[in-house]
Formats: sequence, C-alpha cells, structure tokens
Amino acid sequence: MTQPISKAPSVRFHGGEERRSSRVVPEETPVAFVYNGVTAAVMMASPIDLEDFAIGFSLTEGHVETASDVTDLEIVPHEGGIELRMWMAQQAGIRLASRRRALLGPTGCGLCGIESIAAALPDVVRISSDVSVAPLELVRAMSELRDLQVLNAQASALHAAAFCMPGRGIVAVREDVGRHNALDKLAGAIARYDIDPCNGVVLLTSRVSVEMVQKAACCCIPVIAAVSAPTALAIRTADAAGITLAAVVRHDGFEVFTHPRRIIDARNKPTVSEPKDRDDHAAV
Repeated sequence: MTQPISKAPSVRFHGGEERRSSRVVPEETPVAFVYNGVTAAVMMASPIDLEDFAIGFSLTEGHVETASDVTDLEIVPHEGGIELRMWMAQQAGIRLASRRRALLGPTGCGLCGIESIAAALPDVVRISSDVSVAPLELVRAMSELRDLQVLNAQASALHAAAFCMPGRGIVAVREDVGRHNALDKLAGAIARYDIDPCNGVVLLTSRVSVEMVQKAACCCIPVIAAVSAPTALAIRTADAAGITLAAVVRHDGFEVFTHPRRIIDARNKPTVSEPKDRDDHAAV
C-alpha cells in the first residue's frame, strides 16, 4: 500500500544559485467507498488511517447511524487507488439503498436543482452538552497539536483534526491532505474507540466551512476550535446546531462566534454572556 509521504527530487533556486535538492511531499490517492458492492463516492486522500476514514465518512455523510452498522470492512489496494469495501447490517443497507434511489432522477429541470441545493444544506441536529473549556486550555491544546502532527512536520502540507477533552488534553489526532478527510478520520477514531464526542472539543488546522460544521454536528461534537476563520454560513449553521465555534486560535487568544457559554474562566464562570444578536461574536 502507498506510504503517506515520499521524497521528490527538485531544483532549488536560492540567493541566485541553483542546486539539485529534494523535498518530502505528501501522497494522495483515490479512495473509493463501496457499500454492499456499490461504489458511493471516491475521495482523494492520504493513504493512512483508512479504517477510521471508512467509518468516519460513513457517519458524517449519513450512510450509517453507528459504527456497528458496518459489519465488515476490507481495504483493497489497486494499482490506481484503494477500495474501502464495507458490508452493512440489514436495516442500514436498506436505508442506504433507499437514500440512493431518492438521489436518482431526471436531470435538466429546475425542481431537481432546488432539491439538490436543499440536500446540500440539510437541517442539523441541535446539540445539547454541558462541556466547558478554559480559554488558556484551548490555546494550549492548539499549540500542542502542532507537535503532534507527525506527517505535517515532515511534509508541511497536511491538515489535522484532533479531539481534546478538558482536563485530559488531546486524546486523538488524524492527518490528511484534505481537511474534510482529516475530520472524517477523527470521527471514525472517536466512534471506533468509544470516545464520547459530547465531552470534548474538535481542533482544526484549517478554515471552518459549513461542511466542517455539519460533520461535527453529525458526530454530536459541541465545540469547534480552528486556527483560521469561519465562513458566514458556517457561523449560522453552528449557531443553529448549538455548537460553540471558536476560530483564529493563536498563542494570545481567539474569537468565539457562537454559544460562548462553554468557554469558561478560571473561576468556572462564562467568559462572556450569550450574544443578543446572532451576528454578534465575542473576543477572547
């Protein structure tokens, strides 16, 4: 099976001089998700933590409700890519088949387009969690994540998603060339190792798009913290899902855009009150 990183020759130009060199770069390969013999999707991804990827993608895309819905999993390498062959429990297979039939239909009509747009923005589950995290603990966890990005330290081109539990620190990290893939792999690890998603924070080394919020909501993760900024739609979706969204996390602080009640100070009190308007955000 392909290794997640490799060395590529290069010619380096520096200070007006030219010399032969090389660089460690990440691999990416097509990964096909096959359910009961039918391919549902193909993603370009880093060829690592594929068991987690299979389960996590299945959960965050709504193909299964629990990890146990996948009764068997086989990783099948090919010359041009990798197949993740999954067999489903009977009821899960029926749900997936029904969902697939619902997506098939005539093309070229306005109504089909409207339905497709609605499918891209499904209603999110409202998350109820009393978990809380101190600002300094959040900043410290994001700083520690950099040292836990083993592949990125070598190739400098991979995203990471990590799960941090207040009082325990980071308990799981997954890396991938794709930010969505890294989060899917983390979701799979959380499910496979029976980590309670309601009791922690997901850390992201990327911007926060609406898909990232949707995936976190699907996994019942109540807090998202990211190094980069969110989109406006991601903020609205996080607010609707009851998710605390913190972003632009740096060594000296961060910003909270939704549900800041889960960010507490050393005296175990909220750092800020809930904003009266959804467009407000609190600086921490």
